[in-house]
Amino acid sequence: MAATTFKAIYNDDDVLMNAVKKIRSEKYHIEEVYTPFPVHGLDKAMGLADTRIAITSFMYGCLGLTVAIVMMNYIMIADWPQDIGGKPSFSYLENMPAFVPIMFEMTVFFAAHLMVITFYLRSRMWPFKKAENPDVRTTDDHFLVEVEVGDDEEALKSLLLETGAVEVHVPKKK
Repeated sequence: MAATTFKAIYNDDDVLMNAVKKIRSEKYHIEEVYTPFPVHGLDKAMGLADTRIAITSFMYGCLGLTVAIVMMNYIMIADWPQDIGGKPSFSYLENMPAFVPIMFEMTVFFAAHLMVITFYLRSRMWPFKKAENPDVRTTDDHFLVEVEVGDDEEALKSLLLETGAVEVHVPKKK
């Protein structure tokens, strides 16, 4: 038997934060929370693990820096060395101060673009994907909490109403 979920709708982010803390303290499992804007501290209140996206950003930046160094060394030193302003191109290290802006820009370029791609892939946000939002009001001014139903449905419903929910949607029994 598949677990069903109650959908509780809130109209204030402070009420939502207190509700999430109260629901978790009562040992109910929160499936998902939909909000129209980021709510600071909600991830901690839900008990979610810290994100590792900063580590990937650092790795993408290192990749961009490496590509920049290899590219500049090949283009400006190995492939077509030029004597610009009386400064000969005998080695990469002699000319590195002139290449610093290119290294910085390539580092930022790789980190930014690959982070966007990683975010979309991790969030499963493909082009032309249909929205999975259960209530259209959560894109405007309401907050929705999906709570997995345990053994006592009435206790959960009263808990959700007690925490300040303006609506509680109970799944229909088949």
